[in-house]
Amino acid sequence: MNTEGQKHYIIRAFLKQRLGVIGFLVIIVEITLFLLAPFIISYRPTKQHLDSKLQVPSWEHLMGTDQFGRDIFSRILYGGRNTLGGGIVALFILTLLGVIIGGLAGYAGGAIEWFLMRLTDAVLAFPYLVLALSLAAALSPSLLSVVMAVSLTWWGHFSRVIHGMVLSLRDIEYVEAARALGSSHVRIVLHHILPNVIPPVIVLASLDFGLVILAIAALSYLGLGIQPPAAEWGMMLNGARLYMFLAPHIMIFPGLMIFISVLASNLAGDALREVLDPRRRIKR
Repeated sequence: MNTEGQKHYIIRAFLKQRLGVIGFLVIIVEITLFLLAPFIISYRPTKQHLDSKLQVPSWEHLMGTDQFGRDIFSRILYGGRNTLGGGIVALFILTLLGVIIGGLAGYAGGAIEWFLMRLTDAVLAFPYLVLALSLAAALSPSLLSVVMAVSLTWWGHFSRVIHGMVLSLRDIEYVEAARALGSSHVRIVLHHILPNVIPPVIVLASLDFGLVILAIAALSYLGLGIQPPAAEWGMMLNGARLYMFLAPHIMIFPGLMIFISVLASNLAGDALREVLDPRRRIKR
């Protein structure tokens, strides 16, 4: 099957995964709404109206107002920019780190492999959330600190998976043939190894996206992320703790958005795994 035919097959197979398509569309709709937030909202997310605090959802305030009279719908949209945006950036960085470190270790071998895999083992030896919490606490509280903390503590399992894949590919017949024909290491990696690594990386990244969102929200909930008056879903949950019985909608909406986003990313990730995993493809 040529490359074009393989792309069409993957698209058709993915479209048959209804739950995965729904999850993917939910993520796309969320991102679109967050990007268009300035054109959708009627209230600034940081503007306080103390005479309108703790209002229940209505046509004027679709999700009600918080303890400072701020419009929750506006804060949900702008908070989604920080939570999902931070998650996307963190996922990109940790995936890139995992691919580079695991790929270099697997292809180079020798002392480089030993050093990089021992570094990976050291990272994997600690619970990632505890390590991310420690690193975020050592930095000044901000969204950037949380993103860097998650990125620098989560790449280990990516590196381990990529290392194993590259090890199995570097001595395969067509790679040996390319090496015998005088192909450079860069050409071998770009044309023969990387194309076989990308699909599993996409699957692994899509399955981890929901966990990264949870990590960003959890660290922000603990006060280590973006600071008030800016909006972020985890921080909004923290601010709503004292009012969870008096005005439960303050806590329900950010919690519901985290739940929907994580569920949608998991559904899309499962569908991609069904489509891109060659072992599952053979079974079908």
